[in-house]
Amino acid sequence: MPSKRIGVYSGTFNPVHVGHVAFALQALEVGELDEVYFLPERRPRGKEGVEHFAHRIAMLKQALKPHPKLHVLEFDDVSFSVQRTLPKLQKLWPEAQLTFLVGSDVVEQMAQWPHVTQLFQSSELIVGMRSRQTVADTKRMISTWSNAPLVTLINSHAPDVSSSKVREALQTRTSAKGMLKSVSRYSNHHWLYVSLA
Repeated sequence: MPSKRIGVYSGTFNPVHVGHVAFALQALEVGELDEVYFLPERRPRGKEGVEHFAHRIAMLKQALKPHPKLHVLEFDDVSFSVQRTLPKLQKLWPEAQLTFLVGSDVVEQMAQWPHVTQLFQSSELIVGMRSRQTVADTKRMISTWSNAPLVTLINSHAPDVSSSKVREALQTRTSAKGMLKSVSRYSNHHWLYVSLA
C-alpha cells in the first residue's frame, strides 16, 4: 500500500481563483488525499500574455494559506511534461500514490500528450467538471483511452468560474464571480493585468 496519497494540480493559475481552490478541497475529500500540491507552469503552452511566474506563485501562496493541506510546488520545468515532470514527482514521493487533478477541458487533449501512457500506468486522475463539458461526454472520451487509469469525476462547486473573467475584472478594478480577495489585493498593489488588451 502507498504510504501517502498525493494530489498534483498543474496549471497556469493566471490568477488562481475560487474554482481552483474549491476543486482542490473537493479532491482532497473525494480522493482521500493527504495533500494537494499546486504546480504552476512557468511558460504554459499556447498561452500568451501570462503574468510573471513570481506573481502567480505569490498569489497562490496567499490563496492557499487558510488551507493547511494545500501547498505550492515550484519546478524549473518550463511547462508540465510527462517525460520531465513525472520522474521528479516520483522522486519526491517514491512511496506515494500520485493523483493528478485536471479540469474536464484538459481531458479532451490528454490522449495526445507525449508519453501519456507512462502517466496512466503510474497515476490516478481526478477530473473536475467544467460547464462546457458534460459527464457523459467526458466518460466517453476516457473510455477511448488505452490503459486508462483510475479516474474519478467531480461536479465542481464553481464550474463556470474562469481566470479570463477574473483578469478582465482586475483590469477594470471591478469584481467578478470567483475572485479571491487576496488576489484582488495583491493585483491592485502590484498593478497586475492593467495592460490587458
